[in-house]
Amino acid sequence: MEVELRHLRAFVAVATRGSVTAASRDLLITQPALSRTIQQLEAAVGTRLLERGPQGVEPTEAGGELLGRLRGVLRDLDAALAAAGGHAGLRIGFQWALPDPWASDLLTAFETATGARATLLRRDDIVAVLHSGEVDAALVRGEVHASGISGTVLFEEDRLAAVSTDSELAARGELDWAELPAHPVVVNTVSGATSPHLWPPGNQPSQVVECGSYDEWLAIIAAGRGIGSTTLSAARAHTHARVTYLPLRDAPRVALRLLWPTRRTSDPLLRRFGECARSMRGAHGSDASGISHGGTGFLGSVATNDP
Repeated sequence: MEVELRHLRAFVAVATRGSVTAASRDLLITQPALSRTIQQLEAAVGTRLLERGPQGVEPTEAGGELLGRLRGVLRDLDAALAAAGGHAGLRIGFQWALPDPWASDLLTAFETATGARATLLRRDDIVAVLHSGEVDAALVRGEVHASGISGTVLFEEDRLAAVSTDSELAARGELDWAELPAHPVVVNTVSGATSPHLWPPGNQPSQVVECGSYDEWLAIIAAGRGIGSTTLSAARAHTHARVTYLPLRDAPRVALRLLWPTRRTSDPLLRRFGECARSMRGAHGSDASGISHGGTGFLGSVATNDP
């Protein structure tokens, strides 16, 4: 039996959802028909690809390897079919607030120049969704080191301190970056751009309060459990009645990076998005946005994150 596209899509759906029931709803076919399709694929490749585990249906070792390969293949196929039908587009992942109006102007410029549609999708685990093909590229702050992911710095942003309005620090006009380690420092370990390693040895925070999202980070600071640092654009987008933002002297700036799967470096639509992102970097002056600019053209100074 020849393997058909329906077999591959069925396998990816079940392996991703971890449930034949959920996958059958997504694919709009009956559960028995979906199970037969999976069995046909397993017969064709000569090995079991899925098995029932404690958390539901899980890929076998062979199935896990196949799943990793198929996600990228099917994503590229869907993109090619969309482009052929005149419905090309890009899905751009991000973790938390993007500079405004820079981000909205970027999408408008890209869509005007290409006729393609750009969609923003908020995701915490950017590396995972880039590998799975859920997004085509991503705008992230801080450094990301992952095999198969390439990136380039678009610009840097100023950093502010975030303190509870009940803190005595809230009455200060500004803080010094070197002062922060004397207080508990709240760190978003999943998508944040601050870590204890940003301070020199001997002056790193003695107490770090870890969290897993920007909302958690903001709530912890509002409760007076610690202080943190964030970008100027994020502070503007995420105000809180019990959080005060203060300028930070001598603080390291935060880089905004464009990331994409290395295998898609030659994708013309992705390259055009990168070109638009770089051309837009000077559209809003640093006096208004806290942005500084530098670097060379897109893919002219690509910093690959492959080991």
